[in-house]
Formats: sequence, C-alpha cells, structure tokens
Amino acid sequence: MASQSLIRKSLRTLVWAVAAVFLLVIAVIVLFRFVNPPISAFIVGHLLSGSDYELRQEWVSLDDISPWMPLAVVASEDQRFPYHHGVDFGAIRKVLAEYQAGQGLRGASTITQQTAKNLFLWNGRSFIRKALEAGLALGIDATWPKRRIIEVYLNIAEFGPGVYGVEAASRAYFGIPASHLTQIQAATLAAVLPNPKVLSAASPSAYVWERVAWIRGQMAQLSGLRYLQGLYN
Repeated sequence: MASQSLIRKSLRTLVWAVAAVFLLVIAVIVLFRFVNPPISAFIVGHLLSGSDYELRQEWVSLDDISPWMPLAVVASEDQRFPYHHGVDFGAIRKVLAEYQAGQGLRGASTITQQTAKNLFLWNGRSFIRKALEAGLALGIDATWPKRRIIEVYLNIAEFGPGVYGVEAASRAYFGIPASHLTQIQAATLAAVLPNPKVLSAASPSAYVWERVAWIRGQMAQLSGLRYLQGLYN
C-alpha cells in the first residue's frame, strides 16, 4: 500500500511539473509576441561552443527590413506561409510519400517551425525535437500574427558563422542596412539559410548562385511583393 501511495504521489508530482512547464512555455510565447527575445537557443549554443567567430546581431523591426527579404525567405523556405497554421501538414504528407517511394528524406519545416527551433530548441533530426518544434510552432501561430513570426524569424536566423539576423547579415556582407536590400541581395541571403555554416553570402559558390536564380524565379511566380502585402496592412 505504501508503494502504491508513493507511485500515485510521484505521478501527481510529474503531472503538475509537466503542467507547470507547459504553462511557462505558453507564457513565454505570449510574452515574445510583444517583447523582442533577448537571446535565442541557437545564439546560446554559439556562445557556449567557444567559437572564434564574433557574435553579430542587431534587432530591427519589420518596417526597417526591405520587403524583398521576407518574400525571399518565403519563396525559398515556406511558400504557404501566409495560409498554414504553423505546420504545413500537406507538405509533410508529400515528404512522407516521397520517402516511401524511395526518395531521400527532406525537411518540411515551415518558417514558424524554424522560428520555434531557433528560439527554443537545438539543431538535429530526432523525432522528439521535431515533435517539440511542431508543438511550439502551433502555439506560436495561435498567438502571434504572421507579421510577428516573420519579424522574429528574420532577426534570429543564422546567416553565417556568428551572424544572426538580417540586419547583421546585410551589414556584414553588403555594407548596407537591411532596409536597403535589393531583390538579388535578399535572394542571396535566403539562399544560404539551409546551411549557413557552409554556404556563403559573402563569396557565393556556383550552387548558391543557382539557388539565388531559383529563388528569384519563385518570387516572381508568387506575384512579387504583392504576395505578402497583408503583412504590412
């Protein structure tokens, strides 16, 4: 009887602990809708890694970012960004079907999921991390407007070793503020996002230029700047 009582008490403690963590995460998500995150999990990882690369980041509002930049990352990373609810289940089904057909397993993370990962989680491909990422993305999409999601994403995304956020990237690679980015410069920054530690916006390889051309083509197919006009209304 004593052991059963101890088990019940342990389970109650566990349930309360899980509930407390859940409520804390929700509170932080709601807070970051209005308050700019002072740091992200990926930046913490950079600081703890002992990297020789200096940390560069400067927060700017979406109004101080060239409209070509959000269009470039949407065209490159998540073309259904204005319409899904944080997780693109249609894209996930397509990826799983391709995998079952013998094709390689590719990512299907939305910009919201990438924001959740960069802000709260660690890099990796484990199912546990992907599940946490999806849950956080659903919470973020439920509490943040799309404008806030893309703003936070562009301010915490890694664009190169030690370079976080579009303002730092724009100044590091082009010597201009993010508000002055041209279409091709925005596409170049978006092109390195899949692997910013290997792909370079400072000295683009042939592969990066191919991605730039593809991204610009997708930007045109999405009807250009009109596609994300709702973010600025």
